[in-house]
Amino acid sequence: MKYGFIRAHQDQFSVSRMCSVLKVSRNGYYGWKDRPESKRSRENRTVLSQIREVHTQSREAYGGLKTWRELRAKGFKWGRHRIARLRREAGIEARRKRRFRITTQSRAGVLAANNRLKQRFKAKAVDRVWVGDITFIPTADGWLYLAVLIDLYSRRVVGWAMSERIDQQLVLDALNMALLQRRVKPGLIHHTDQGRQYSSAAYSAKLKEHGMKASMSRRGNCYDNAVAESFFSSLKNELIHHSTFRTRDEARTAIFEYVEVFYNRQRRHQTLDYCSPVDYERKAGVY
Repeated sequence: MKYGFIRAHQDQFSVSRMCSVLKVSRNGYYGWKDRPESKRSRENRTVLSQIREVHTQSREAYGGLKTWRELRAKGFKWGRHRIARLRREAGIEARRKRRFRITTQSRAGVLAANNRLKQRFKAKAVDRVWVGDITFIPTADGWLYLAVLIDLYSRRVVGWAMSERIDQQLVLDALNMALLQRRVKPGLIHHTDQGRQYSSAAYSAKLKEHGMKASMSRRGNCYDNAVAESFFSSLKNELIHHSTFRTRDEARTAIFEYVEVFYNRQRRHQTLDYCSPVDYERKAGVY
């Protein structure tokens, strides 16, 4: 691989310098370069090009296992360990995750709903449990706030809304979108933190109107709403932290594409047997 590195970078650095740094001889390099490329080496270049394509399409989010599964789904039969080795030798790594921050603030004097979820992050069917939260996205125009509702069964974002204001209308818009898209039955558990947007009279009335049971995390405990926090962590590490938005509209367009095209329909989830949320629901025979 040292010789391969030299050949790949000979337009940027001198061969002599690279041979010296990598502690190989120039004669050895030129002898290797003049030999016909082996069948295995040619195939490795093909494999690596496909690995890079998956790496780009996944927004650099996939590790070796998900990359291998994606290539298998495309019809390639290369081994898992070969994929991992070529990724490692090429320096291809998933983006590192940053820790999340609490966005919403609890409302003093308002009695929170009971924590019905108690960190049980699995549901037996769609539309049994939704989890929601709010985050913020920086733009040159100022903050853009994003509210989401996620179905705990399929991890699908079923409702979302964006606004320059973090108010009750933001979360109501996300809830209304989810209600339009899904078949809600009485008894659905709606879990969020204790943010004042979620404890407002208008929001509580909307939940009651549709027979939903409110559930809230313990104050300041982000792990009680880990699925929503995990979604925001993925969004920020795979899009926000690596983008500069000049306007809120520019951010809205990018977030829409991330949520509806990539996350819901393409992104593989380990908890969903490496399916996307939409594919998981389809295989389960819902919607």
